[in-house]
Amino acid sequence: MDWFPLINSLRIAGISTVIIFFLGIFAAYYIAKAPRLVKGILDVVLTLPLVLPPTVVGYLLLRLLGPKRVIGAWVLKHFGVKLTMTWWSAIFATTVVIFPLMYRTARGAFESFDETLAYAGQTLGLSGTYIFWRIRMPYCRQGILAGTVLSFARALGEYGATSMIAGYTPGRTATISTTVYQLWRTNNDALAFRWVMINMAISAVVLLAVNMLEKKQRAGRRAA
Repeated sequence: MDWFPLINSLRIAGISTVIIFFLGIFAAYYIAKAPRLVKGILDVVLTLPLVLPPTVVGYLLLRLLGPKRVIGAWVLKHFGVKLTMTWWSAIFATTVVIFPLMYRTARGAFESFDETLAYAGQTLGLSGTYIFWRIRMPYCRQGILAGTVLSFARALGEYGATSMIAGYTPGRTATISTTVYQLWRTNNDALAFRWVMINMAISAVVLLAVNMLEKKQRAGRRAA
C-alpha cells in the first residue's frame, strides 16, 4: 500500500494550519477591535470561503495562480516556478478554505476576554506585546487550540479546491481525498474503503481532542 497520500495530506494540512494559526489570530485580534461597520465588511470577506463551494474557491485560485493568469504568470516569468499542479499548490487551497474556521474561533475567544485584565496590566506598566502573549493568549488558549485542531482536520479532508489547483498525480500531488475519488473511479472499492477508514480514524481523534479542549474551556470559565 502506497502511503504517499497520507504523508502528503499530513504535510499539506500541517503547513497550512501553521500559516492560518498566525494569520487567523492576527486578523481576529485587530478586527475584534475595529468599528462595527468595518468589522461587518471584513467578516463577510474573510468568512466567504467557508460558505462557498470548494470548487468555486479552487476556480478563483486558478484565476489568480494559473500559469497564464496575473500572479501565476508573473511568478513563472521571474522565478520559473509554477504555482499550480504541484503538491505544495494544495497549501494555497487548504489555507484559504480553513482560514475562516481559525479566524472565527479566535475572534470569539478574543471577544470573550475580560478586558479589565488588560487594563490592569497597562496600569502596571506592562507592554502591549507582553499583555497579548502572557495574559490574553493564555486566557483564550482553549478556544484558539480548538480552532487550530478543527482547522487541521478540515485541511486534511479538503478535496474540491485541492483537486482543481493541485490535481491528482500518484506519488506527487495525491492526497487522501483525491486518492479516494480516483480509486472509486477505477472501481478499486477495497483500497478506497481503506483510505476512507484511515481518514475517519484521524478525524475522530481530532474531534475527540476538540471536545476535550472545549470541556476544559467550559470548566475553566465555571471556575473563574
